[in-house]
Amino acid sequence: MTTKNLTGLLAKDASSPDKGMRPLRERAFQLAFAAIQWPWLLKSLYGGTKAEKWALLDRLGLPSDALPHLGSWKADTYLLRRIVDHIELMRPQHVVELGSGATSLVIAKALSRSGGGRLHSYDQHEPFVAEMRRWLESHDLTADFRHAALTQRDPSWPGSWYDLHDLPHSIDLLVIDGPPWAVHPFARGMAERLFERVAPGGVILLDDAARPGERIVARRWSRKWKDFAFTFEGQGSKGLLVGRKLAGIR
Repeated sequence: MTTKNLTGLLAKDASSPDKGMRPLRERAFQLAFAAIQWPWLLKSLYGGTKAEKWALLDRLGLPSDALPHLGSWKADTYLLRRIVDHIELMRPQHVVELGSGATSLVIAKALSRSGGGRLHSYDQHEPFVAEMRRWLESHDLTADFRHAALTQRDPSWPGSWYDLHDLPHSIDLLVIDGPPWAVHPFARGMAERLFERVAPGGVILLDDAARPGERIVARRWSRKWKDFAFTFEGQGSKGLLVGRKLAGIR
């Protein structure tokens, strides 16, 4: 969860109703894993240079103050640029993102400049959903923002997952920037629940892919989902995993 405003060093509370019911082993594992991945967590606080941000805003036709603050837990300029690359190339009809924020503004603007398409954005912080709507409206943009509490569990993955509803039947671009690592280092692995909805030729973008937790997620996905071709891009400060669904396979 990110906005145009400054955010703190620590990730916000997961706002999960079942937070107090998490197994002790999950909480212990999370603390131990934090000791391993803290260098990647610190690196992920870097959002990119001002020149990179201004170049992105100019490319989208957004004012120079549209994204006054990047860094902290926000998307970095590399992820935002690659999102625009894919939207311009693919011209997707349905984009789903998990974890609203700076990505939402960039996706909605890129879609509007590429002939249309709809953003379906889910976040676990209910008050933030209304704030996101107002932020995009101030730029004459719209998206389908929905609150999705972290109440779902999956025997294949630890942590909790979004209670998603009203998903599009077919997804052209899936942007995975949540839940935060504080839920569990492997929690984003549950995004595979949506992989069957990804259209042939569709793309998955997993942010923070350089972190040890996401690297383990990526290896498991690569072994299980043979109808996707996964590649790692390490040019940004956080790393990006790109998965493309092979054409002709649904």
